[in-house]
Amino acid sequence: MSRSPKLALYAGLAAIAFIAALALGRPELVALGAPFALLLVVGLVLPAPSTVSTTLQLTQTLVVEGEEIDAELRLDAVPTGEVQLAVRLPEGVRAVDDVEALLVTVPATGTRLLPLRLRCDHWGAYTLGDLVVRTSDPFSLRVRDRAFRGDAVLRVYPGAPRLPSLVAPLQTQPFAGNRVARMKGDGIEFADIRPYSFGDRVRRINWRQSAARQTLFVNQQHPERNSDVIVFLDSFTEVRGHGTSTLDHAVRASASLVEHYLSERDRVGLVTFGGVVRWLAPASSQTQLHRIIDALLETEVVFSFAWKDIEVLPARSLTPHALVIALSPLLDERSVKALLDLRGRGFDLVVVDISPLPLAQQPKSREGQLAVRLWRLWRQAVRFQYERLDVAVVEWDGVRPLGEAIEEVRAFRRSARYASA
Repeated sequence: MSRSPKLALYAGLAAIAFIAALALGRPELVALGAPFALLLVVGLVLPAPSTVSTTLQLTQTLVVEGEEIDAELRLDAVPTGEVQLAVRLPEGVRAVDDVEALLVTVPATGTRLLPLRLRCDHWGAYTLGDLVVRTSDPFSLRVRDRAFRGDAVLRVYPGAPRLPSLVAPLQTQPFAGNRVARMKGDGIEFADIRPYSFGDRVRRINWRQSAARQTLFVNQQHPERNSDVIVFLDSFTEVRGHGTSTLDHAVRASASLVEHYLSERDRVGLVTFGGVVRWLAPASSQTQLHRIIDALLETEVVFSFAWKDIEVLPARSLTPHALVIALSPLLDERSVKALLDLRGRGFDLVVVDISPLPLAQQPKSREGQLAVRLWRLWRQAVRFQYERLDVAVVEWDGVRPLGEAIEEVRAFRRSARYASA
């Protein structure tokens, strides 16, 4: 958009001088407006401000939050002298140096390259390159402002804290992996011995037992299989405070769990349960890791009437005998009922309660404190519903290491009684 604020000012001053000369009958007042009229004529005769095109190029398009990347802003324009830039960065990405407003000079070649250093403070998918460019004529009498929409896509993966241990699924799948299956077959983990049968391999003969019992016995092993793990992410609602939210904690925990289970050769899937219900079928590969993380980056709390009555997950979103790890603040009744339904359908379930209490504003009134106490009691009652069904529930505030919460789950599962699926 081309604007001429100075020309409008000069035109106004010249008009005032001419009108004053006519009104007061003082011709000498015309001389006061003549310079402004001359500048107005010069501004109209000079060519209009040139057009400018910009391109932002990133050295990396995939980083982990907390990392810094280099970018280069290319400015192409007809040589006009000074060009003003106003760079707009999305929340979560900031410039290491102050580049919100730049005043640069375009050389005779008409091209200027501006290096930028960006720091990625928060996970997400961002579109960079939004800026406003202002050009002017040689005397800055007319200016042209143009807004550019960026098209450089940057994906910032959430930081995944290292987990010293994982929750072992109760069931395994018929695919090779790193987990010892309960069944007996070919493997390396000793299970039992049995009498020799025709067709058994010689290398499986237990010579010590055979010598002691004067008949042949063979060893039995547990085969190595993998498991299906479904990460259930509750996105119905969230609590924000102190620059973070329960959804932030849930996404980071999900990324950590997905990465570590895939490193154990398990098949991992994702279910986001909220205003929009989406799922990814379990798979085991590096591509699956990127596919799940990309889905996590697009997770947000969306209000929708389409799913206001949903309380169960579609059957095709889960695989049989899968371990379901739910990350939820336990604030929405639909999520609570959906998880209870999963346990009722025989799924192996673990619930990580992303506690919203540290993020909620602490009331000062007596009534507010009483309401918080009742809220805490309600949350304890919800967790007790799961524990009655032998579901491990652990409260995690997002501050202490996730590995500690996983160890609490493992300790509960070692002593709990599980109903057969």
